[in-house]
Amino acid sequence: MSAFTLRHQMVDLHARTVGPCEVRVRDGRIESITPCNGPVDPGYLVPGFIDAHVHVESSMLPPSEFARAVVVHGTVATVSDPHEIANVLGEAGVEFMLRDGARRNFHFHFGCPSCVPATAFETAGAALDAAAVTRLLADSRIGYLSEMMNWPGVLAGDAQVLAKIAAAKAAGKPVDGHAPQLMGEQARVYAAAGISTDHECVSLDEARGKAALGMHILIREGSAARNFEALWPMLKEAPKQCMFCMDDAHPDVLRVGHINALVARAVAKGVDVFDALRAACVNPVQHYGLKCGLLRAGDSADFALVQDLQAFKVRGTWIRGERVADAGACAWSHLPVEPLNRFRAGTFAADMFRVKAGDATDTVRVRVIQPTDGELVTGERTERVAVRDGCAEPRVGDAADVAFITVVNRYADAPPGVAFIHGFGLGAGAIAASVAHDCHNVVAVGGTREALAKVVNAVFQARGGLAVHDGNATQVLPLPIAGLMSDQSFAPVAADYQRLTAMAHALGSPLRAPFMTLSFMALLVIPALKLSDQGLFDGRAFRFTEVVQGP
Repeated sequence: MSAFTLRHQMVDLHARTVGPCEVRVRDGRIESITPCNGPVDPGYLVPGFIDAHVHVESSMLPPSEFARAVVVHGTVATVSDPHEIANVLGEAGVEFMLRDGARRNFHFHFGCPSCVPATAFETAGAALDAAAVTRLLADSRIGYLSEMMNWPGVLAGDAQVLAKIAAAKAAGKPVDGHAPQLMGEQARVYAAAGISTDHECVSLDEARGKAALGMHILIREGSAARNFEALWPMLKEAPKQCMFCMDDAHPDVLRVGHINALVARAVAKGVDVFDALRAACVNPVQHYGLKCGLLRAGDSADFALVQDLQAFKVRGTWIRGERVADAGACAWSHLPVEPLNRFRAGTFAADMFRVKAGDATDTVRVRVIQPTDGELVTGERTERVAVRDGCAEPRVGDAADVAFITVVNRYADAPPGVAFIHGFGLGAGAIAASVAHDCHNVVAVGGTREALAKVVNAVFQARGGLAVHDGNATQVLPLPIAGLMSDQSFAPVAADYQRLTAMAHALGSPLRAPFMTLSFMALLVIPALKLSDQGLFDGRAFRFTEVVQGP
């Protein structure tokens, strides 16, 4: 690898200074950094940005293509949980992510999924027990135990859960947390088990309480869950304990920016630029033991050139001394990926999506999922709907906006789970996806059984993907890799995703990211009311509940 020299203003996050420097790079490492006098080239050198918690699969891109999408924004590393593909393909899915990520000059820091499946109340394609987790943690390519979503198991002392945490401790690898709205004594017990982070805080009080227990707070701003506005003051209160993450980011978001955008927002809020950059660069390296450099002599040459220290628009990105992005363009070409999948064949008739009304003959009260735009948590409401032919019917076209929601098992032949949901605003249309956290069965919302059948059948025929039916036509974005990721390059995937999103908005959906919101309606570990392929689930009581409440 050839040597080169850069002369720019440089941000030293350890000395907390900015000044003109000459940075010499040789064989992928920073050979020397020398303060200099006289003119330097425009821009500021900063350490490369790090997404401290992300599911690469949610970008609908495999790791090799995800890296192409984010290096243009100065990102050089991710702390990546392959939880999504593990729910579909188990250890083989994790191995795929490791193998595909290794094809790029990028710092992928993969974890071992801790909760596959996330609960016993849904059907996954695979399971990782304590023995499998111990095997994966012994792999030098695995850096940590991924988010421990089974916080009830931690609090109850579940033997399998504790064995997984013990395996991580024995391997000397950190344990990530996932405990939405857990506070007080329960949070103390959770943290004391050895769990060191949480990316699920939705309020400042929750974040402060967990930080006081020594946990690192990951400030999340993804496609569905957006907590930056609530949590940014933590960057001032506990700058050494904060990191930035996106968790789940669909391809349209990655066209615009990545962690660099969160740094810019923090600085605009009045956060000290060194503290904002610390959260984006230093803290993840120190906490997870990442191998990427921090703009010091002897470090791996991983850094970005930004136009200024306000907007953080990236003009260039280097990883191990290779210039991987220049002026918004990635230097790498698309790499072909051989799809692997697990998806049964299936064709579904409209009358399969029925909710029996019991003895009611006129109207009936039903429990309805209430999503919140920009959050993973849901509420619930009760609505009265009409009964026809012994079945509860949706109420679309009025303020109630009660539509069908279904989750269809993609691994085994079984009747679909069907319930009701408010707030998607699709009228008589429907949308569906095989991206349905965490087990990734097929989830769909629609105003009629006929529309539901069309989009569900379209996803099954594609063996995974997103689909929209607008009353006339059905459009599909195929996701042949595990039903989660495309084998195409980033630009067309992002364009197709934006096209399907526009179709959903044209139907009347008020949700900013309807497909991302849809994907979390089957995530049982986030309260309050969700749906699995096995039925309607109360996330607070952690048990199934009935859709029909009575006449």
